[in-house]
Order: sequence, then structure tokens, then C-alpha cells
Amino acid sequence: MLHYDFEASVGYWLVNAHQAYMRAFQQALAPHGITFRQAQVLGCLAARGPQSQRDLADNLLIEPPNLVGVIDRMESAGLVERRPCDDDRRKKLIHPLPAAIEQWRKIADCGRAIRERAVEGLTVQQREQLHEMLAHIQENLTVPTLVGSP
Repeated sequence: MLHYDFEASVGYWLVNAHQAYMRAFQQALAPHGITFRQAQVLGCLAARGPQSQRDLADNLLIEPPNLVGVIDRMESAGLVERRPCDDDRRKKLIHPLPAAIEQWRKIADCGRAIRERAVEGLTVQQREQLHEMLAHIQENLTVPTLVGSP
């Protein structure tokens, strides 16, 4: 018989909390016709500016071929466009278009609502401690980059 003490596992609770958060976020986005992946793309563009599909895929921790269809649909919807890179004309950068601004507002509103729902019942001090603990776990699990690597 397989046995594991899931109740005592930090990983178990992190994964379950992550899945519940993502499910709630996806449900909040659905009435607006926005997918979670589209929200991720616009969020990454908001945080880091225009970038290549490869860099975008790396930043979103997904395989580049899995991103192509998402970008194609977003381009068809008038949310983003591929433009040649000034430094390397072979490379295309993904740029948000004006229509993405309204979608981003909806995404941010959904994100705030889900975040508030997630921490409902926690004091300000507990929220700060949670943030510090999660940041610490992330730091512990982040693979250091090699010296001189970008």
C-alpha cells in the first residue's frame, strides 16, 4: 500500500493552494472571454515589455510551440502583434496593442478580487508573514544562474 503524510507536506499544500487559486482566477476571467494563458502573456508584457516568443515562453515556463497558438489567437483578436526586432530582423517581438489595455484592466480587476478572496480572514501581519515565507520558499528553490549568464 502506498503511504505518504500529505497533511505534513509543504509541497502538497503549496500545490493545492496554487491549483485552487488558478481555478478561481480562470473562473473569474471566463465571463470576459479571457483565458488564463492570455492573462499570463499580457502580464509578462506588462512586467517586462515587448519580447520575443522564445523569451516570453521562457518567462512563462512553457514550451515555445505551446505559446504559438496563444499568440496567434491574441493577434487575431487585435491584442498583440509580432514586429521585427530592431537588432535582429529575423526575430519577432510580441507587442501589446491598444485593445490589450482594456483586457489588462479586466485581468487586473479579476486578480485583485481573487487575491482578496484568497487572503480573506488573514490579518495584515499574517499576510506579510505569508508573503515572506512564500518568497523564502521560492528563493530556496530557485536555481542560481551561472556567473556571466544573462
